[in-house]
Amino acid sequence: MVTSFLKYEKIETTDIKAKELRRVAEKMITLAKRGGLHARRQAAAVIREKGVVQKLFDEIGARFADRQGGYTRIIKTGFRAGDSAPMAFIELTVRPSEKKEKKEAKAKKEAKAKAAPKAKKEPKAKKEAKPKAAKAGKETKPKKAAAKRPAVRKETGKEK
Repeated sequence: MVTSFLKYEKIETTDIKAKELRRVAEKMITLAKRGGLHARRQAAAVIREKGVVQKLFDEIGARFADRQGGYTRIIKTGFRAGDSAPMAFIELTVRPSEKKEKKEAKAKKEAKAKAAPKAKKEPKAKKEAKPKAAKAGKETKPKKAAAKRPAVRKETGKEK
C-alpha cells in the first residue's frame, strides 16, 4: 500500500488503513531526506518497486527537504456503500503542481507591484448619519406567541 501511495501521491482507503499508512509513509520520506545507500536499501525493503524508490529519493525527498514532518494529509470522505466503513483520502501535503502554482502566483503579484506603483486614493465623503429620533419614532410590532396545540391521544381500539 505504501508503494501505491508514493507512486500516485493520493489514494482513497479506509480511515484506519490511512492512519496506519501515514506512519510508514512518513518514515519512508524521512529516509529519503536523509539520502545515502543505507537509507535507500532500508526503503527498498518496504517499497517493492525500484521506480517508486527512485521517485521517493529523487523527487519526494527533495520536495520535503525543508519540512520537519507532517508530510501527509488525511481527508475523511464519508462512508463506503457496502459495509459503511469510514473512508478517507490520504495525500502528500505539497504536490508538485501546487508548488508551481504558488510560485507563479507570487511572481505575478511581485511583477504587478513593481510595474504599477500604487496611487494614493482620495478619501470618500462620509455619509450623513440618520438622527436617532427618527429611528425611535417607528413602532415595533409585538411578537406573537406560538400557539400550543393540545396533546392528541391515539386510540388503539382497546379501552381500559
